[in-house]
Amino acid sequence: MTNLAASPLQATPTNALQGVIRAPGDKSISHRALILAALSAGRSHIKGLLTADDVTHTIDALCQCGVAITADGKGDCVVEGVGVVGLSEPSDVINLGNSGTAARLLMGVVAGHPMEAIFTGDESLRSRPMDRVVAPLVQMGASVKTARHGGLPVLISGAMPPLPITYRLPVPSAQVKSAIFLAGLSAPGKTTVIESLPTRDHTENLLQAFGAEITVEKSDGESHITLVGQPELKAQDVIVPGDPSSAAFPLVAALITPDSKVVVRGIGMNERRTGLFQCLREMGADLEIDPVRSACGEPVADLTARTSTLKAIEVPAGRAPRMIDEYPILAAAAACADGATVMRGLSELRIKESDRLTAIARGLSNCGVQALMHGDTLTVIGVGSDNVPKGGGDIVTQGDHRIAMAFLTLGLAGKKPVTVDDGSVITSSYPGFVDDMTLLGAAIADLT
Repeated sequence: MTNLAASPLQATPTNALQGVIRAPGDKSISHRALILAALSAGRSHIKGLLTADDVTHTIDALCQCGVAITADGKGDCVVEGVGVVGLSEPSDVINLGNSGTAARLLMGVVAGHPMEAIFTGDESLRSRPMDRVVAPLVQMGASVKTARHGGLPVLISGAMPPLPITYRLPVPSAQVKSAIFLAGLSAPGKTTVIESLPTRDHTENLLQAFGAEITVEKSDGESHITLVGQPELKAQDVIVPGDPSSAAFPLVAALITPDSKVVVRGIGMNERRTGLFQCLREMGADLEIDPVRSACGEPVADLTARTSTLKAIEVPAGRAPRMIDEYPILAAAAACADGATVMRGLSELRIKESDRLTAIARGLSNCGVQALMHGDTLTVIGVGSDNVPKGGGDIVTQGDHRIAMAFLTLGLAGKKPVTVDDGSVITSSYPGFVDDMTLLGAAIADLT
């Protein structure tokens, strides 16, 4: 995707990253906390909310549906809830920018209301498939019309009321699971989602916190997650933990640059989000985890990363749901490791904000690192602990914030600077990225 207002950034090789920063609010939890607060009775206070473009789009969408939300732009937010079925029909098209999470979750919300809404987004979001969330919502009685390719713009008309269903996820997807449950809030009866591989359970945790009844039963290796419909959700005070997906960038930067020690405070450590940290430790990373508290039913810890000699590993396909957003930064770490790191089960990367699988492989090649794609497997041939990546690459981000941040991180550990074609996309998830990295001693320059 070409951005007419592109802002190229360049990372220059850097030594001795040092310091302490706080992880930005978790993006997944921020979306869900706003939505459930809006569907609750009373006033909810949210602290630690991510102040990024994706979350702002969710706020704007809820406001268009009659919810009063006051946000100070620093992470504190007040939501005046309207109840499970209290939303009003928007008078205009809702633009969700680049946020796939907002699109899929809000489709679930509208499916459970007697209203119509049209969702659209930027070029990248409009190219992403929505069929996997449309299918169960139609089973629940919603009417959905997508663009010819199965994506946005989408016209969705909610059911009155929606039907409770039992739905087995064809592929692991926390977003689809969440959409079903958000529609199921208005259904008279029990809505069940069956998943063969565990996906993020932030929605379930928050539903319970707001007063819904959720149960989980195991059967034949699968999880049967059931929501009792038509609960009376009650307003809550919510503290959003830090985002492990964003914290990954400064932590890996410390691991792959000489003489570095970086502490990132307040990271959410939900076991369904910690696949990257497991991988890094298997690679030999000096990664210290210090539990500090819990928030939103999620454990929270401070993590310390020190310069490490990394070795290649094999990452099984079953780990992908726990770290699907972290493969770009894992690839950067693998580029600096001894040996060939093999990552399996990456088909989902082709339908993210960009074709991340191709973007990773091309970007590594541009930086002098050999990367091989075979089906949904990526193999990264690390340069080894006695060498550093060549660097010097010009990276086409394809409008993808995580590709931009991953290759800026790799640029800190190379022989030559790495340039990404558009750093403005980073604001969708981690607007303070450059400031935080600069505070730690990184050299990242705006080339505009």
